[in-house]
Amino acid sequence: MRHLTLDGRRIEYRDIPAARPGRPDLVLLHEGLGCAALWRDFPGKLAEATGCRVVAGSRAGYGSSDPYLEPRTPRYLHREAEEALPAFLAALGIERPVLVGHSDGGSIALLFASAFPEAPLGVAVLAPHEFVEEETLAGLRRARKAWTATHWPRKLSRHHADAARVFHEWNDTWLSAAFRDWNIEACLRDIRCPVLAIQGEDDAYATLRQIDVIAEQVPGTRLLKLPRCGHAPHQDQEAQVLAALADFVGGLPRR
Repeated sequence: MRHLTLDGRRIEYRDIPAARPGRPDLVLLHEGLGCAALWRDFPGKLAEATGCRVVAGSRAGYGSSDPYLEPRTPRYLHREAEEALPAFLAALGIERPVLVGHSDGGSIALLFASAFPEAPLGVAVLAPHEFVEEETLAGLRRARKAWTATHWPRKLSRHHADAARVFHEWNDTWLSAAFRDWNIEACLRDIRCPVLAIQGEDDAYATLRQIDVIAEQVPGTRLLKLPRCGHAPHQDQEAQVLAALADFVGGLPRR
């Protein structure tokens, strides 16, 4: 892992150089309990499949990255998209990224593309969220029970400096009354870049409506709905996801 400092916080990231010249920079945005390390070997496989530089960072408070000092608010995904991600990209000299976001990271990618429509070359999202569903809340409640009844805290602590904080900031925020009306569907219509949206048919945290709304708001969106696949398509159907991403990136305009 490498580290850089943003607004006084030490942020960790992994940076795999491009194998082929002229390829775009791919930036991986992790899910609500993830970090750079929890992508495991996927970044390397994606770099091999595309020939691109692949960067995977840990947002503030995740992995070994320093946390924010103030409490999380219902606008935490907007903050990441509109403030933290632009600063991260600028620090690494990335001007026209292809964003690849999973779950929370997918929502951040969409919000970034909405706020800065000329910036991304493309956006690929895996199991993103645009609004809160009953399926989402049910999955979060199951996660809360598992957190107290299993060895999950110990396992997650292998990857985060403060695993309990990571879990509760995610779980408590999404289950809060203040977050119940969270919805970014209106932002989607401002996206101008190509979009690939992937979701598993057996996603425990959402229905396929989450990616259907993207196609309704962003003309030309490519949808990939995967059978026998849960909330982590890049793990459950890795080969199909890598092939879809390689095809998507290969069809993007030159930066």
